[in-house]
Amino acid sequence: MVKVADYSNSNLGKIEIAPEVISVVASIAVSEVEGVTGHFSELKNSNIEKISRKNLNRNLKIDVKEDGIQIDVYCSIKHGINISKFASKIQTSIFNSIKTMTAIEPKEINVHIMHITVE
Repeated sequence: MVKVADYSNSNLGKIEIAPEVISVVASIAVSEVEGVTGHFSELKNSNIEKISRKNLNRNLKIDVKEDGIQIDVYCSIKHGINISKFASKIQTSIFNSIKTMTAIEPKEINVHIMHITVE
């Protein structure tokens, strides 16, 4: 479990988020980046509730450490896309989505381009 920093002054208890939740948030964030193909582009057109945990973790690795979370994303892109800009957009999209939805700032987001799809 990932512990969420305490941003409130109440003593209601602690908040923990399962790594699977972070996987879902990160997967959706990747699927929304223009130029992504393969597994993540299929998620965009699917009902998230019907996607199994195995499929969500297929191209995404979440490593929870004491000093923060590390995310590795393995994705495919369309031919003709600037790889550097694409990878940067993926990092930004994941970071913003996770920070907005969970109040957690990922320590590291590594993007691995595994394939280029020629249409």
